[in-house]
Formats: sequence, structure tokens, C-alpha cells
Amino acid sequence: MLSEQCYKKIDRELAKYPADQRQSAVMAALAHAQVELGWVSPETMQELADYIGMPAVAVQEVATFYNMYNLKPVGKHKITVCTNLPCALSGGERAAQHLKDKLGVDFRGTTADGQFTLMEGECMGACGDAPVMLVNNHRMCSFMSDAKIDALVEELKK
Repeated sequence: MLSEQCYKKIDRELAKYPADQRQSAVMAALAHAQVELGWVSPETMQELADYIGMPAVAVQEVATFYNMYNLKPVGKHKITVCTNLPCALSGGERAAQHLKDKLGVDFRGTTADGQFTLMEGECMGACGDAPVMLVNNHRMCSFMSDAKIDALVEELKK
């Protein structure tokens, strides 16, 4: 299921830990698998468990605990909006509503064309930059006015 290139990345993560602590690389392994596949299916979790040498339920526990792992298919661009209290008080709720209206989906919804999934997120550690959004778990966007949100969506559409 995973490519040889993905396994090489996972091997680099595994090499960071002693042989008896390979399970410590599970978060990185899940992240690499998700980058390649777009989400982490139960079959992918089993594949990673077998490769790392840990129970599949332990991989599932990690994948279901953290919200950065997609447990079902998402759009090409997953936009996560921080709605934790500091962001909510500093425009996070407004920014979320603007995105909902612009994309025509609610939180956990994916646009009909499969381009965007909108998620609600907890603290992203950038309260002073509110409202903040995270694109595909890798790109932080700060001080998101309606105009900046519109520009981001247009950029991602290209």
C-alpha cells in the first residue's frame, strides 16, 4: 500500500530510536503515510503496526487521539480553523463562518468538487496571531481577515 519512498522516510524515523522503542516513531510514520495517501485507513494503520512491530490497536489509539490524522478521506486542501477561546474572541468564529459561507460546507464537510475540507481545531499555539488556520497540517496562516481568506481559497484552487 505504501511506496518504497514512504518506507524510506519511516525508516529514517525509526532509526532515531533504540530497537526496543520503535513504537516511538508511530506519530511520524502516520504523518508520512497520510502525506502519501491523504488519509489513514484502518488497513494503513495495520500496515504500519506490522512494519513497526506494535499492536494495531496501539497505532489506532494514536491516530484517533490526535486530530491531525485524517481517519476518512478529506479534500485536497484541509483547512483547520482554530476556534479555541482566544482565537474565537479574536475573530476565529467570524473567520470560520466566512469559510463556511464561501465553501458551502460546515465543519467536517467537504466541498462537492473534493477540493476543500473544513475542520475545527483546538489551540495552534499562535493566539497572538488570531484568527489562525492550518492548511493540510503544514501551513500556518495568521491574522486571517475575510480578504486574506478569500485570497487563500483562490490560491489553493489553482
